[in-house]
Amino acid sequence: MNIKSLQLFIHLCDSKSFNKTATAMHISPSALSRQIQKLEEEVGQSLFIRDNRSVDQTNAGRKLLPIALNITNDWYGYRSALSEQSKELEGEIHLFCSVTASYSHLPDLLNDFRLTYPQIELKLSTGDPAQAIDIVLEGKADIAISAKPDQLPARLAFETIGNIPLSVIAPTGVSSFSQELQQEQPNWEKIPFILPEAGTARDRANYWFKKKKIKPMIYAQVSGHEAIVSMVALGCGIGIAPDVVINNSPVKDKIQRLKLETVKPFDLGICCNRSKLNDPLIHALWELAENKFIST
Repeated sequence: MNIKSLQLFIHLCDSKSFNKTATAMHISPSALSRQIQKLEEEVGQSLFIRDNRSVDQTNAGRKLLPIALNITNDWYGYRSALSEQSKELEGEIHLFCSVTASYSHLPDLLNDFRLTYPQIELKLSTGDPAQAIDIVLEGKADIAISAKPDQLPARLAFETIGNIPLSVIAPTGVSSFSQELQQEQPNWEKIPFILPEAGTARDRANYWFKKKKIKPMIYAQVSGHEAIVSMVALGCGIGIAPDVVINNSPVKDKIQRLKLETVKPFDLGICCNRSKLNDPLIHALWELAENKFIST
C-alpha cells in the first residue's frame, strides 16, 4: 500500500468515475484500474462495486476511506514540515516541454513546486517534443517532458508520468478524399497523411503503416503535434496524433477519430541527464514529480 494508490482511491471514492479520476490525476484509465486492483489485492477484498455507469464503495471500501484520509493527511503534514527546510533552496531551473504538455501536465506540478520551493525560479520554453531529449542531452534545458523513446540513452534518467494513446484522425467536413474514406475498404495509399516529422509518435506511425502494409502518401511532415490536428481539421489529410493533443485542441470538434487498428501508445515522462540528479534543485523537482504523478 502506498501514498499514490491511496490518493487515487480517495479521489475515486469522491468522483465515482474511473474516467473522471483518470483525467484529474493524469493517468490512463487502464493504469488507474491496475492501481485499484493492486490495492484490493493488498486489502484482500473488493473496494468498489463497478457497473457501466458508476462506481460505488463496498463495505470494505467505506471502512478504508477514513484510514486512507488519515494516512495521506499525515503524509502531507510530514511533507509540509520538510518544506520549511526546503525554502533555503534557491536558483534557476530551465524546463522544456511541448505546448500541450504546458497546460495538460505541467500546471499542477509547477503550482506545487512553487509553493514548496518559492526561491527557485522556473524558466519554461516550449517547442517540438521530438527535440526534447536532444535539448536535455545538449544541456540546453535541465529537465524536459518527453515521450520515452524505444532506445533510451544511457546517460538519461527518465521517470514515467503518464501513458499516451494515439489516434488516427480525419476531418468531419468535406475534403478531396471524403468519398475514398467512406469506402468499406479504403485505398489508404490514395489518402494524404499528415505526420510528425520525427520522434516517438512518428516511430509509432511508421510501425502502424508497416503492420497494415500501407505505403502512405505523405501530404506534410510537421514539427509539433498541435499542427497535425489543425491541418486535419482544415481537410488537408488524415493524421496520427496523441490523444492528449487532440483532446486539448481548439479544433477538436472539427475532427473525428477513425475506428481502425490501434496505434501503439507511448510513455510520457520527465527526463534529465543522470549527472544532474545530484543537483539539489533538479533533485527537488524530480522528487516532487515522482510523488505527483503515477507511473504506468
